[in-house]
Amino acid sequence: MKIPFFRHVLYISSKILNLLLIKFGLNTDIPASVRIGKNVNFQHPFGIVIHPNVVIGENAVIRQQVTIGGKAVGRTEQIPKIGSNVEIGAGAKIIGDILIGDNVIIGANSVVTKNVKDNDIVAGVPAKSLKK
Repeated sequence: MKIPFFRHVLYISSKILNLLLIKFGLNTDIPASVRIGKNVNFQHPFGIVIHPNVVIGENAVIRQQVTIGGKAVGRTEQIPKIGSNVEIGAGAKIIGDILIGDNVIIGANSVVTKNVKDNDIVAGVPAKSLKK
């Protein structure tokens, strides 16, 4: 009987710590269902919001005020997938059922609503490729 009670206490404690330290302290929302690869670096992790079930590849760099979110169409949610070695600039928004390829750089304050190919650099509102 002691183990389930102890687990219950730990669960409640973790939820309270998450609420106080992460959501209110850093103003950040990263649910447990987000699949994050190895060596992902959250530089200045203030104001980062990530939708549940998002997939982020390895060695990504995500800066402050970034939003990675899905949009609901009918009853299905469209979730972005982010490749490996991606750099996301401060204030960028990645929205919808899109695929961000590997080795991509997304400029600060960009709004990405379409797929981005591998080895590309995008910026602007809406984000457009800067590579010719």
